[in-house]
Amino acid sequence: MEKPIPFNKPHVHDSALSNIIEASNLGQLSGDGFFTNKCSSFLDKFLNCHSSYLTHSCTAALEISAILLDIQKGDEVIMPSYTFVSTANAFVLRGAVPVFVDIDIKNGMINADLIQNAISEKTKAIVVVHYAGATCDMDPIIKIAQEYGLYIVEDAAQAINSRFKNKLAGTFGDLSTFSYHETKNIISGEGGSLHIINPQFDERAAIVREKGTNRKQFFLGNVDKYTWVDIGSSYLPGELIASFLYSQFDNLESITQVRVRAWHYYHEHLKSLEDKGFILRQSIPSGVQINGHIYYIRLNSIEERNNFLLYMKSNNIQCTFHYIPLHSSPMGKIVGRISSSMICTELFSASIVRLPIWIGIEKHQDYIIDKINQFFS
Repeated sequence: MEKPIPFNKPHVHDSALSNIIEASNLGQLSGDGFFTNKCSSFLDKFLNCHSSYLTHSCTAALEISAILLDIQKGDEVIMPSYTFVSTANAFVLRGAVPVFVDIDIKNGMINADLIQNAISEKTKAIVVVHYAGATCDMDPIIKIAQEYGLYIVEDAAQAINSRFKNKLAGTFGDLSTFSYHETKNIISGEGGSLHIINPQFDERAAIVREKGTNRKQFFLGNVDKYTWVDIGSSYLPGELIASFLYSQFDNLESITQVRVRAWHYYHEHLKSLEDKGFILRQSIPSGVQINGHIYYIRLNSIEERNNFLLYMKSNNIQCTFHYIPLHSSPMGKIVGRISSSMICTELFSASIVRLPIWIGIEKHQDYIIDKINQFFS
C-alpha cells in the first residue's frame, strides 16, 4: 500500500538544528534569552508594532489579551462562532460572555454587517478571526469599534504575512495574536505571540506574561528587586522553541511564496468543477493578499462531503473538515449568546473540505486533483 499523503507535514528548515545547538551552547534554556529576543525584534520590525511577546501558544496570547482588556464577569465579547475554541475560552476564563455572530458565507469570516446588532451596554471588545490565510474586511469593523468605544483583538493565528489593502494582518486592532503550531505556515511545534498595537497595554503585558511579576523592570534596572504585582501566569516558551522558530522567521517570505503557489495551483485546476456546479472554491475578499495557509472547497451537502472524505481516504489522501461551530457546542450553549441567525455558519461548517497543503505538496497535487475529478465524474 502506498504511503498516505498527509493533510499536514511540518516544514523544518536546514538552519533549525544549528540554531538549537547554538541555543544549547549559550547555556540558557529558559525563556527570554538570545533567540527569544531575536524573534521578538523580528516581529516588532515586521509588524511595525509597539512590542511583541513570544508565548507558548496562541491560546496563551489570547488569554493575556483578555487580562489586558480587564475583562470582568458579565462583560460581552463579540466574535464569530466559526472559530477554534481558544478564541472564546480565553475570554470565558475571565467571566465574559462570548456573543456569537454569523459569518460571511463567501469567506468564513465574521459578517461585519451583523456586528452592530450584537452590541449591548456590556460589550467590551470585538475579536476578529482572520480565517484560512486571508483577512477580514477591517474597514467597517474598525469604524464600528471607534463609534462604540470597543477594543479590537485580532486572532490572526492563521494569517501571518497575509494582508488587507497592503497592511499586514495583526496590525489593525489594539492587540493581535499569532500561532506557530505545527499546522501553521510558520511553526515551532507549539508556540504563539502577542503583539501590542495600542501602547497603553505594553507595560502590563510584560507583567502578566511573567507570572504577574515586574521581572522585566528589574532586569531593565527600573526596580531593585522584582515581586508579585498583578495577576498573570507563565506564558513564556523555552529558548529551544524560540531558536527553532527563528529559523522559520528567517525564511518567512520563501515559505509564504511556496504555499501561495500551491494554493493557486489548486485554485486554477479546480475551476472547471466549480463552473459545472460540483464545488465552490475558496473565495478571497477584495483587497486581500493570502498567505497560502489553507486551501478549501465547499461541497453541496454534508452527505456528499462525508462521502468525498471517505473516497479521498481510500485513495491515500488525507483531507479534513474544520470547526464545529462554537454556538452549537455543549459549552457554547452554556456560556455564549447568539446574536443572529447562524445559517451561514452552519452551512459553511457542514460543507467545507480542506485539502492537503504544505511545503512539498506540489509533488502530489496532480494526483490529488485527479482523484477529486474522478469523485465528481
